[in-house]
Amino acid sequence: MRIGIYGCGAMGTVLGAYLSRAGLTVELIDIYEEHVNKLNSAGAKLIGFEQWTTPVKAMLPSGMEGIYDLIILFCKQTANKAAFEVIKQHIDGNSSILTLQNGYPEPSVVKKFGEQQTLGGTVLWGATFAGPGVSEVTEPLSAKPELFEVGTISGEINERVKIAAEILEKMGPTQITTNLVSSRWTKLVANSSMSGMSAALGCTFGDILKSEEAMAQIGRIGAEAGLVCQAAGQLFAHLFGADLEIILKGDHDTSSEWIKLVKSAYRNLGAAKASMLQDLEKGKITEVDMINGYLCEQGRKYGVPTPANDSVVEIVHGIETGKYSLAMSNLRYFKG
Repeated sequence: MRIGIYGCGAMGTVLGAYLSRAGLTVELIDIYEEHVNKLNSAGAKLIGFEQWTTPVKAMLPSGMEGIYDLIILFCKQTANKAAFEVIKQHIDGNSSILTLQNGYPEPSVVKKFGEQQTLGGTVLWGATFAGPGVSEVTEPLSAKPELFEVGTISGEINERVKIAAEILEKMGPTQITTNLVSSRWTKLVANSSMSGMSAALGCTFGDILKSEEAMAQIGRIGAEAGLVCQAAGQLFAHLFGADLEIILKGDHDTSSEWIKLVKSAYRNLGAAKASMLQDLEKGKITEVDMINGYLCEQGRKYGVPTPANDSVVEIVHGIETGKYSLAMSNLRYFKG
């Protein structure tokens, strides 16, 4: 198997390190030249909850040659248009593309490469990019019962998804799901809540958890997601051991239940901050349109108001353009 990890920031570097250490034929592909050079000269260095370094093979997209059996998409969705043009030159009918990106990227991958070749998955662990060649693992991986959940669009458990799961197992426990769409909606509500707020307020997860006002907005984000998911006729999967179908759907106070779950699930991740915030700190455009913005788009489609998610999108875009600063005081800009 020849594997390419396309997009090797925080998460892609960690996965690439694990697969390389396991002896797989894997290439780490990224547009950040200094990062690529450091990976090649000094190896992939993991810090935080993992403390080791391993040799890897890294390259710029222009260095790719030949056909890959599996390409794992780990770049930002904002880079997909350019990435797709490169990837299509290095696959054939037997190749698979596995997207582990944030949001709900599978429809765009299917549109470009077809449903048969498209696999999708959710990542259930966290990492932060610490600098060229270095990623910080922000939670204890050995304590997690599951690191990845992967599947096909149709739900069929075919050879392609079995092979992808076997590869990801080299890093840690991987579950094959027969309902990828539910898994995506579930990860989407989590990302919209903590990642969206971390970016909008320019703060760590711990700062959010300490703020009653911020947590109230987290509750609203989750409640809106539940209403949108219900209107779209989709189901949630379990998250953090809880049944989101019970917590985020129905006529009870879903916001308070969601706040309670978020506080419990993220209590040991106080130092973590969203990848969208890391992008803002570097002056980059974020994926907010593919995360909170996706919920807003679906809300408009099904006639469900999403003022809290609309606010996150507006604030993050405001930070991107210099209208707002990275500050907890951005809470005053939330609507409703």
